[in-house]
Amino acid sequence: MSTADAAKAERLNDPKYKKSWAFDFKKNWALYIMFVPVLVYEIVLHYIPMFGIIMAFEDYNVVDGYFGSPWVGFKHFIDLFTGEQFLTALRNTVCIALIKCTIGFFPSIIFAFLLSLLHHKGFKRTVQTFSYLPNFVAAVVVASLVMQFLAKDGPLTLLLSKFGLENQNWLANNKIPVFWIIYLLMGVWQSVGWGSIMYVAAISQVSGDLHEAAAIDGATRLQRLFKITLPNIMPMIIMMLVLNVGLSFSTGFDSILLLYMPSTYNVADTVYTYTYRMAFGGGTTNYSLSAASGLFQSVVGTALLILSNSLSRKLSSTSLF
Repeated sequence: MSTADAAKAERLNDPKYKKSWAFDFKKNWALYIMFVPVLVYEIVLHYIPMFGIIMAFEDYNVVDGYFGSPWVGFKHFIDLFTGEQFLTALRNTVCIALIKCTIGFFPSIIFAFLLSLLHHKGFKRTVQTFSYLPNFVAAVVVASLVMQFLAKDGPLTLLLSKFGLENQNWLANNKIPVFWIIYLLMGVWQSVGWGSIMYVAAISQVSGDLHEAAAIDGATRLQRLFKITLPNIMPMIIMMLVLNVGLSFSTGFDSILLLYMPSTYNVADTVYTYTYRMAFGGGTTNYSLSAASGLFQSVVGTALLILSNSLSRKLSSTSLF
């Protein structure tokens, strides 16, 4: 063997080289080629538009563009934070986010556990299919159904009145936490099936030998669920929780915009809807204020994601990154 061949062989066996990007690319070049369209998509539609955040520091107008609009610094952030309803909108956003990350997080896990207990494959697939369908219903249709069911003469309102509750239009109720509960239940109904997909997949990967051994030792189905299934899918649960916390501040704009009304602004208005009304609801268009609000929410969301990931790493030794 020549000196060059020996050097090449030694380099290929070097552990540091095997961990390098060059070695991985040579081994998995086909996967990198397949990833190119995704990379282009992300750059064109997600990274290049990030340049638009400079609008938050300008009095932006379409005619002058990014480079011709006057620079105003933090003026729009001050206008956003000093608005009369900003603190109320921030409170509502935080409260709805907390409800979604706590009460609203567990139904999908519970539903996945219930599906794992079904042994009849045909029935299980039917239940799963029907549970996914609400996720594909447009927000405007779901909001219309909620408004009809909770109207003063709606079927749910009439049913609740039979149990002694006031006959009223529940969406017009501006008392805490009526609107928050309605929004939570609507979200759970629409997303419980779709949100369970990841957990169902994780449960299916749990070794059947563990369940068989536990059953032989006399463990009940419920005991196996909490002692075997739950610990095995805990990394998946933590990963989804971290993602939910990171996205929690971006509370659903479309559903709230369709459901709320001026009489419920004090409990339903979030940072998104508050910004929409300030930037586009007064007969004028303020792109700069909208950009400032978007940047503020992105920074908060990123901070929450990093914080929740760090806490997860310290408390459970499991993290998203």
